[in-house]
Amino acid sequence: MSNLLEDVLVLDFSQFLSGPSASLRLADMGARVIKIEKPGTGDICRMLYVSDVKLDGGESTIFHAINRNKESYTADLKEEASLEAVRKLVARADVMLHNFRPGVMERIGLNYERVKEINSAIIYGEISGYGQEGIWKDLPGQDLLLQAVSGLTYLTGSQEHPPVPMGVAAADIIAGTHLGQGVLAALLQRYQSGRGALVQVSMLESLLDFQFEVLTCYLNDGHQLPERSAVNGAHAYIAAPYGIYRTADGYLAIAMAPVPRLGELLGAEALCRYTQPGDWFTRRDEIKRILKEVLLQKSTQEWLAVLEPADVWCADVSTYHDLERHEGYRLLEMEQWVTSGGKKIKTTRCPVRVNGQLLTSEKGAPLLGEDNERIAREFNL
Repeated sequence: MSNLLEDVLVLDFSQFLSGPSASLRLADMGARVIKIEKPGTGDICRMLYVSDVKLDGGESTIFHAINRNKESYTADLKEEASLEAVRKLVARADVMLHNFRPGVMERIGLNYERVKEINSAIIYGEISGYGQEGIWKDLPGQDLLLQAVSGLTYLTGSQEHPPVPMGVAAADIIAGTHLGQGVLAALLQRYQSGRGALVQVSMLESLLDFQFEVLTCYLNDGHQLPERSAVNGAHAYIAAPYGIYRTADGYLAIAMAPVPRLGELLGAEALCRYTQPGDWFTRRDEIKRILKEVLLQKSTQEWLAVLEPADVWCADVSTYHDLERHEGYRLLEMEQWVTSGGKKIKTTRCPVRVNGQLLTSEKGAPLLGEDNERIAREFNL
């Protein structure tokens, strides 16, 4: 367990994935994170099932994955006595996070302007779906919807495919990452100046930044829309052979490589005639059609045995079953066991290493309100 953020107290009012992913990373780095939850139900993510896998007590696996190493304090923010107790916690906190829609915290009286009257040095972080102003501000900040609005879904798949969303909650996790970065920068500034700060992130802006590579091309290319390859599409702005191809027994990913050299290695004379690098983009679909047929002739491992020694950037396309069996994956030690409510749960660890040290913790997600009595005594609530 890391002590990088030792003595940093974080109050996390957020729910679902975006805000909790930010506080998870702060907890991984040693901060003390107290989740402020609604009595009875708590964070709605406790019952957000992304599969039919439920843990003891009926709570979702995703809740336990994203809320490990935190504490839970329940408070009814519509009830004055509970709200007063929370204000006492705010007065002692270093960081406060939430991801409610604009206006919610104002109605409760815990918006930044009110909170900094209680604690002027606090770092106040908030995530919204579409920002704090404008006609979109009250729209639901849900991951699939943000992927759709941001243009991201038009980048995945081949030309004939409909818009394809990413298979993970990209908007949530990226926005949480950005909020965590902003909070850390604001904490550094506070240690230097003593001043608090308001850190704001929207999921839409995070997804737009996520696409900076292709958006910059679009903005400087006469606003020409990116065109996905008709064959084995993988990146709208990268030439052949870039893509994923079926082999005799699986799939093979090939990144950038000189097409004639690829033809030599694969025994595909038809590829050797594409000697002009400019053609690798303008004629990428015809190149990929040839490559597609050639790669079907042998297994993935047979092709890897030819391409990898020649320093061609390529890789097997793994399922999670395949990945678990790889020695390279096992050496990373990305899995850890945590304990929640007396039950052990296997999940991932923080991906950051500091001085070679893995940032891990055996503490799982808290039961709803399990820390109320201890926190009340400690902070004289």
